[in-house]
Amino acid sequence: MPNIRSMPSSPTRTAALLPVPALQVLPQPVVLRSENLGPGQGFAEHTHRWNQFVYATAGTLLVTVARARYVIWIPTGTRHATHALHGAAFRNLYVDDAPDLGLPALCTSYAVSPLMRALIVELEQAAGRQEDAAYLHTLYAMLRAQLQRLPQLQRHLPWPHSPRLRQMCEALYAHPADPRSLHAWGQVLGMSARTLARHFAQETGTSLRQWRQQLRLLLALEWLSTPRSVTSIAIDLGYAGTSAFSYMFHQATGCTPSQWRSRRAAG
Repeated sequence: MPNIRSMPSSPTRTAALLPVPALQVLPQPVVLRSENLGPGQGFAEHTHRWNQFVYATAGTLLVTVARARYVIWIPTGTRHATHALHGAAFRNLYVDDAPDLGLPALCTSYAVSPLMRALIVELEQAAGRQEDAAYLHTLYAMLRAQLQRLPQLQRHLPWPHSPRLRQMCEALYAHPADPRSLHAWGQVLGMSARTLARHFAQETGTSLRQWRQQLRLLLALEWLSTPRSVTSIAIDLGYAGTSAFSYMFHQATGCTPSQWRSRRAAG
């Protein structure tokens, strides 16, 4: 399962920005680019002349797109930045704009099927073996067909644009266990709870309660990729114990935190 998460206070906060590959034209319909990022490394905001499918094979990637965070399909021309807070290995598929592509015009999160993963691995190995063009074009066609069939995931976190709401979201990102209510946050930000709720829904398309739950889920996915214990993660996310945390996680992903960690470790 691909892993994405929200972001800290600044879309460009990272320890080391790497140069964006200087590729101007795709030499074939699908191009695979492999990359390993160390903790804090990433790429500043940029665009491509083609679509991009970003898949983390290890660790977790933070992909920032227009104040939302994904792990994703990125349509042609979309400004985006990519960072790895704890290190990550990932594979990019650059996909041309064929008329029959049939993929969304908006950024979308997907679950990667075992076949899709195997095709990505095979494309990487086939390029190293210098396979003939006919075989590579067969792989391109299979990859495109799989892209059109991947199940979509709700794995993004919208980010507000007004300074006061961003202040609140950044505080909650830094301290997801913060229990303050709408009323308490309204007092901090100088507005009523009703006004806060209305503005937050207008800017993010969701309620603060749903947003906080999504934040905790995405942070859980990030932290489960590290050696931290499930109990420690549950407490730091604001849950009284592992049972409530496991229930939330199972409702969102269909498996427990321990099962998710085991499946990810097994590839």
